[in-house]
Parts: sequence; structure tokens; C-alpha cells
Amino acid sequence: MKTYQDLRALRNRAVSEATIIEFVRSVINDYESTEEYRNARVAYEYYKHKNVTINEYKKLLYRVTGEAVLDTYSPNYKLASRFFYRFVTQENQYLLGNGARFGDESTSLKLGKDFDNRLQELGKHSLIAGVSYGFFNLDHIDMFDALEFAPLFDENTGSLRAGVRFWQIDGTKPLRATLYEEDGYTDYIWRKRDGEKKGYLGQVLNEKRPYIVSVQISEADGIEIVDGANYPSFPIIPLYANDNKQSELVGLRAQIDAYDLIKSGFCNTVDEASLIYWIVNNAGGMDEVDLAKFLNQIRTVHAAVVEDDGATAEAHTMDIPYASREALLDRLRADLYEDAMVLDTKNIANGNITATQIKASYNPLDQKTDLFEYQVLDFIYRLFKVAGIEDEVSFTRNVITNTNESVQVILQSAQYLSSDYITQKILTLLGDGDKAQEEIDKLNKYNFDRFTNDEPKEPEEEPMEQPVDDEE
Repeated sequence: MKTYQDLRALRNRAVSEATIIEFVRSVINDYESTEEYRNARVAYEYYKHKNVTINEYKKLLYRVTGEAVLDTYSPNYKLASRFFYRFVTQENQYLLGNGARFGDESTSLKLGKDFDNRLQELGKHSLIAGVSYGFFNLDHIDMFDALEFAPLFDENTGSLRAGVRFWQIDGTKPLRATLYEEDGYTDYIWRKRDGEKKGYLGQVLNEKRPYIVSVQISEADGIEIVDGANYPSFPIIPLYANDNKQSELVGLRAQIDAYDLIKSGFCNTVDEASLIYWIVNNAGGMDEVDLAKFLNQIRTVHAAVVEDDGATAEAHTMDIPYASREALLDRLRADLYEDAMVLDTKNIANGNITATQIKASYNPLDQKTDLFEYQVLDFIYRLFKVAGIEDEVSFTRNVITNTNESVQVILQSAQYLSSDYITQKILTLLGDGDKAQEEIDKLNKYNFDRFTNDEPKEPEEEPMEQPVDDEE
């Protein structure tokens, strides 16, 4: 795998641009062959509700000769669960769902109006693939995922010092790439060679330019770059999912596969032969393929012919052993939630459980999210350094509560708390936190008027006009 020092060695030798182009292409090729990249591709498939293992699973039949034949006769359900999607979404939104809170209101403006959306996107992709990359682009953040950015780390410090972002719509279209360095970035393109089925010709699409440019616009010259500058450090920052810097799918994939395979196999068993199995007598010449054809004909036309002399077919019903499979599926589900350290709402959805029980249910998720929060904070404070910002950041998590019990606890502590705090907390628990300040202002005005004996009087009724008597 290429490193930052490999790139610096080429720059120091002042090699030709063709050599740099070849180096950029090799960075992409080397990165796509790494275990991290392969794991990321698999993780994105599971996140998109596509179980790679069961999609590649094939049912086989065997002839008398031992030849394996693809089974196209019996049911072959491939049911993929959404465990990984649920785990990633829960952890990411639990921490980042309410956005980041800064001490200085101007910080959010410097990072872009959509910073909270970009941060949630960065968090999601880091949990899926193990890492995502945030690019501070003057006044906003751009997100690069692990399938489109090849990093170049410093061999001495392990920090990210350069990288290549690459993309290609399909194999027939040009390959695009951008080499990001500390002193600017360069765009490259590889187009298919004319008259050749294979091979691409690489060239510079846009010369190297700084990250911050000043332009001058005139009718004669159009847009002209008159000055440029760079950031105090490399403007692309990695956001890791955990201290192991690996996908959250690692360690869970085998259990998800087991759950999906057992569930799919259970459906196959229920569907096969409508709970009937057949015993064919005096037909020793039939192999597995012949028997599968026989069963397929039974299922489609509800009749079959046994060609061997003296051969007979007898139908028998059977009871499917479902209890053990259901117990195993429940066990796998419980183990998945426990190993993923996320909240299984099924355990707290039934009954009116106490706030203490809810808090205990959140404990594994809190511990895991705390570790993820360290990674997010490290990312943001590095981002502050690039953007020239000095500030603090915090997050508010979404928590399920027993509302009645929580309100009672606040009211019991009312003598020790201010009325403003009580109003704010109760309305927040009731889902009307945005109206808290309005209610606090009303209550304060009422108390002020009451203690100053300046209560507003009831408005006097205006005298009603009497009808005019025309006879007078």
C-alpha cells in the first residue's frame, strides 16, 4: 500500500507528470486490493439489505455418478434481515440525531448551514465501513466514503497527509480522480484508448491549484485566479467508527448469516411439497435429479407418472419441527443485540416499566456511543484547527423515558428548583419543549402582575345601542 512518503519522494525528485499519473493510478489499484476496502464493500451490501452470503448460496443435487447439478426444482428462499441497518441507524442517530451544539453561534455558520446533515452522513458511513472522510471546503463540509477515497498515511506518525478520491460510473466510462495534498489538489482523468478494447490513457484534467483562491472577473478576461492560499493542515480528516478503526459489521456478520440462513431454510421446508413427502418404491434407478423432477411435477400438476415397472409412490404427511428453529432464531436475535450493544425496544415496549429499568436497558448503548462520541469529538476538534475555530461542542441524545414517572420526580423536587427549570423540563418531556420559553414568559408576567397588584381588569362592556323608535 502506498504512503505519503512515496508521494513526497516523487515530488522531491521532480519527476514528470506522467510518473505522477501512474502513481495515482497505482494508489487506487493498491487500495482496492486491501482488506479494508473489501470489507467496506461487503458492509455496504449488508447495510442495503443484501446478504452477500445467502445470495451466493446455491442448492445442489447429485446424480448417481456423483455429478453436482444446480437445484432449480425445490424452493430456495433468500431472506435477508435488516439487523445491520438497524444497528448503524440506532447508534448514529442516538448520538447525532439532534445535531451538534456549539458554544459560539457563529461556528455553525463557518462550517456550513448543512453541517449537522453532513456530520450525520459522516457518522453513518464510518459505522458502516469503519471510516469516512470529511473535507473542509472553504465554507462547508464534503463527505468521502471508504469506497471512493484512497488514503496516503504518514509512515512515521500514522496521520493522514494526502489521498486520492476516485470514481467511475461503469467500466465503459472515464475514470476520474483527484489527488489531494497539503499544498493543493490536482484533477486527473483516464479515457479509453481509441481503437483498443482494454487500457486507459491518463492525463491531467486540471492543473494543481490551492484550496482557497481569489478570483477577478472582467468582461475581457472572464474569471481569472489572482491569488491562492491553503489551510494550516491537511483539510481532509478521517472519522473512525471505533478505536479498532473497523466496520461495525465485523464480528456480527456470521451471526446475521446464521439467522438469515435458518429463517430462509425454515421457509423452504414449509413450502416444499406442501408438508407432504413421498416414498417411491421399486425405483432404485432414480437419482436426486429424477426425484426432484418428480416432486416438481407433483407440485405443478398434482400428478406424476412412475415409469419403472412395479414402481409405486406413496404420500405421507409430516410435522415440521418448528419449535427448535424458533427458539434458535430468538436466541440469535438476542445475541445480535447484545453483541452489537444496541437497544432492543422489544424488551421495553411491553408494560409500564420504570425509569430505572429503561436506564439499565440503555447502558450498553450508552457505553458504545460514548466510545463513538470520542471519535466524533476528535474529528470535530481537528476540523476546528483546519477552519481556524476555537469553540466547544456537545451532543444531546434521544432517550425513551417513562413520562409519568419523570414528571412526578420533577414535581417532588419543585421546592429545590426554579419555576423556569420545572416548566422547561416538563414541557420537554411532554414533547413541547419549543413552547417552553413562551410559557415561561407568560408565567413570569402573571407573577409580576400579581405581586405588584397590577392585575389586568376585565374589559368593560360597551353599552349596546338601543333601537330607535320611529313612532317617537
